[in-house]
Amino acid sequence: MTISMYQASVPCFVRTLGNLSAILDKAQAYVDAKKLDPAALTAYRLFPDMFPMTRQVQIACDAAKAGVARLAGLEIPVHEDSEKTLAELQARIAKTLAFVQSVTPAQIDGSEEKDIVIKRGDTETHYKGQQFLLGNVLPNFYFHVTTAYNILRHNGVEIGKRDYLGKP
Repeated sequence: MTISMYQASVPCFVRTLGNLSAILDKAQAYVDAKKLDPAALTAYRLFPDMFPMTRQVQIACDAAKAGVARLAGLEIPVHEDSEKTLAELQARIAKTLAFVQSVTPAQIDGSEEKDIVIKRGDTETHYKGQQFLLGNVLPNFYFHVTTAYNILRHNGVEIGKRDYLGKP
């Protein structure tokens, strides 16, 4: 049995973003219970040259929506990177989920050999669809979700591997 480009992308994004949302719920409960300034979590970095937790969530969302849009040949939705609170990050995740779930298998399947060009400044990186998804989008997505998780865990939010992976 083969796995389609849709199956390798959209369900992964939906599940993991849903898990990230549940983790942010636990972070909010932690902040409320401890009477903490939520910025202590949202602005926290694991290392000075790393992005804070807010940016980790933003990039994870961006990876999901841009990856799906590029594979489907759609315009990438623009979300302002203005979130500062856990509630605003939750709204970002919800917008991303709504977009990702609006894309159908027919729009993504068959994109394995699709030419995809990513421009960063003067540099262009050329991919085929499958290489783009498996070698760029998914690793980048999971890196930023994991980093957001690690920031919260490091700061005492009671989350574990089951929260990250979610229910089967």
